[in-house]
Amino acid sequence: MTEREVRVRFAPSPTGPLHIGGVRTALYNYLLARKLGGKMLLRIEDTDQNRFVPGAEQYILEALAWCGIVIDEGQGVGGPHGPYKQSERKPMYKQYADQLIAAGHAYYAFDTLEELDTMRARLQAAKVPNPQYNSITRAQMRNSLTLPEDEVKALLDGGAQYVIRLKVPRKEEIRFQDMIRGWVVVHSSAVDDKVLMKSDGMPTYHLANIVDDHLMEISHVIRGEEWLPSAPLHVLLYRYLGWESTMPQFAHLPLLLKPDGTGKLSKRDGDRLGFPVFPLEWHGTDAETGEPTISKGYREEGYLPEALVNFLAFLGWNPGTQQEIFSMEELVEAFSIERVSKSPAKFDQNKVKWFNEHYLRAKTDAELAPYLLTALHEHGIVCSQEKAEQIVGVMKERVSFPNDFWQEAKYFFQAPTEYDEAVVSKKWNMPVAGALTAYAEALPGAAQASAEELKTLFNDTMAAQGLKPGQVLQALRVAVTGAAAGPDLFETLVILGVPEVAQRLRAAVAALPAA
Repeated sequence: MTEREVRVRFAPSPTGPLHIGGVRTALYNYLLARKLGGKMLLRIEDTDQNRFVPGAEQYILEALAWCGIVIDEGQGVGGPHGPYKQSERKPMYKQYADQLIAAGHAYYAFDTLEELDTMRARLQAAKVPNPQYNSITRAQMRNSLTLPEDEVKALLDGGAQYVIRLKVPRKEEIRFQDMIRGWVVVHSSAVDDKVLMKSDGMPTYHLANIVDDHLMEISHVIRGEEWLPSAPLHVLLYRYLGWESTMPQFAHLPLLLKPDGTGKLSKRDGDRLGFPVFPLEWHGTDAETGEPTISKGYREEGYLPEALVNFLAFLGWNPGTQQEIFSMEELVEAFSIERVSKSPAKFDQNKVKWFNEHYLRAKTDAELAPYLLTALHEHGIVCSQEKAEQIVGVMKERVSFPNDFWQEAKYFFQAPTEYDEAVVSKKWNMPVAGALTAYAEALPGAAQASAEELKTLFNDTMAAQGLKPGQVLQALRVAVTGAAAGPDLFETLVILGVPEVAQRLRAAVAALPAA
């Protein structure tokens, strides 16, 4: 694409947990950097100190690491372009704002909040649809373009509060090429004179973003569609600072929509529909009540990171083939920004679950066993690695999440105290109870039996009792596990062990009345 070194950045604000849309943005940046042999940077954009949330930065670092998005340079890693947190770069921004003022591309604005409110009220009364501080309204405001030079100097020397605003031209077409959307053309009359430096001396997002991207030699800016209206302003800043020749290539990603496609996916939608919109669980505080809150995370809900990443990759991009399952390495190989769609992508929670089931079933029993062993440890149950592997091996086709193993496999460690009523009412009777007692008596002679041998023994015992196996199979399962369904029944018996199976059969016959 270009001879310039590819350098992309993910630049979140530490204002709360990282939204799943932000993870997708980070993923696309990472895929492009890896595909083109470049570097992935992480920058924390914390210029808005009022919205800073303790713990959010660490959450971002942990979430990216869990997803397998490796940071080459930046916050938490270091590198030659630090610091990588904007609040620590504060002293360097003022010189660029001063440079813009000296070149006539920015100005001091001394307007009070009351004066700004009066201006907006006047424009609203005049039926102006979008009241803003711009090339027309600035002529009636208190700024260094309307005040005499000596008054401006006196205000500055006297310590008067001011902001620095960009001087946007009145009649000009601002053009740039977006890698996803093609040429974007915006008339300057639609762009207001954005604040570049706030009265507290902190830069706004717009100035800090451009300065940092330039100094960190960013080659591609891949970000959400919500930043598209700011892009013309950023193009002007690159031009006015003399950096137009090294301006990064822009790509604005499509929106993530609610599952019904009616609007942008939000935390509220996840809460309402019962699925996470954050990669990791977040412990926060309700803004109104001050009460502690917990927001669901994909990790804690039992999703595998590779499943979430595979799903997110397809929210706006497709490989142009029928293939759906991609490892991170395969995504890197297949990814191209040209195949990212302009159209919004609907969030389909069922599809995430489908990916999760695929990745779970593709794992070896040895890889899955720790999930069960951890749960068993929490319940004070000792189990060997070998037995845990046997259990997850027969269960993994029946679960969606690793967290399900304990819930679904409890009966391997706890004899049933309740039995499925529907099966008992239909299948349990005196002949069946007698046949299961006979099977229990026959079992001790097959202590080391395989599933096939246990099945043969069962069939032979039923024949001797004058019953067909199908008349008794469900009752056998219920007697041993308490449940009406489960994995292969005779594999289950092997894992339980012959003495335990015999004991459970006798207990069920004693507990259940037989007509």
